[in-house]
Amino acid sequence: MHAIVAEVWRGDFLESVHHGTVHATGPHGQTVLSVGEPDRPMYPRSANKPLQALGMLRAGLGLDGELLALACASHSGEAFHLDGVREILEGAGLDIGDLRCTPGLPIGEAALRAHVADGGGPTRLTMNCSGKHAAMLATCVANGWDTATYLDPRHPLQRALRETVEDLAGEKTAATGVDGCGAPLFAIGYRGLARAFAELATSPTGSLERRIADAMNRHAEYVGGTGRDVTRLMHALPGSVAKDGAEGVYAMALPDGSSVALKIADGSPLARPVVLIAALRRLGVATDTHPTLAELATTPVLGHGKPVGAVRPAEILQE
Repeated sequence: MHAIVAEVWRGDFLESVHHGTVHATGPHGQTVLSVGEPDRPMYPRSANKPLQALGMLRAGLGLDGELLALACASHSGEAFHLDGVREILEGAGLDIGDLRCTPGLPIGEAALRAHVADGGGPTRLTMNCSGKHAAMLATCVANGWDTATYLDPRHPLQRALRETVEDLAGEKTAATGVDGCGAPLFAIGYRGLARAFAELATSPTGSLERRIADAMNRHAEYVGGTGRDVTRLMHALPGSVAKDGAEGVYAMALPDGSSVALKIADGSPLARPVVLIAALRRLGVATDTHPTLAELATTPVLGHGKPVGAVRPAEILQE
């Protein structure tokens, strides 16, 4: 069963708890922390994106730098994100009309306000997965594959991406579902997800895995967006690779090979960074002395618009 991994305190009163699973490994793959259900498969959701992007590189995708980071992104929908998606599509001789992702609004607060103020509604371009979809289409063009059916799990693109996920995770996918954006979603275990991120973070210079890691860390604002915790984490820890996912998923690896995979059982985004920082602390990261990491170690609980408590890691993560 999932364990209690976070507590919600309103003043000095414990208001509620969040259950979840956390699996953290050290530089040589040794287990440092494992609570909950680490052997149970789950859908990593958008934490799968760096693995899928590697599959695209292996299949001939020619992106690098910020555009490769965008292929790994759940972007906020800021102007530079949308310009990047257009650039990926134009480079492949395609346009926004070729995207098959579910229309969505920007997930960044400022971007959402600006978009709605301009009279905008849900679009495929502003959907947070549009970078991944644009890269999928570009990969299809590079291989002469059909672009209209690229979301079909039987499509050669999706077969190649599943094989890459399995290769990095060191295990077979337990199930294939449909993600919120419409793309196939591959279920793996926590150990496999942590192993995959460690592989990205520790691969040698010149490898395709290293291209993913460098693109994400050096252009972290393209992976998330202004003020997003995933962006701030990678800025705070040079060489790290981090990706958040829907339904309370987070995965991260450090350049020494230490890695974390976690899921908050109820899908809470408030508890997710709190639990990740606690796991990093168990891995020996000095989270208390770094301003960004110290700030992300708790999430404020508000009362009348002011902090009156905090979401904190449970005792099991502090042992």
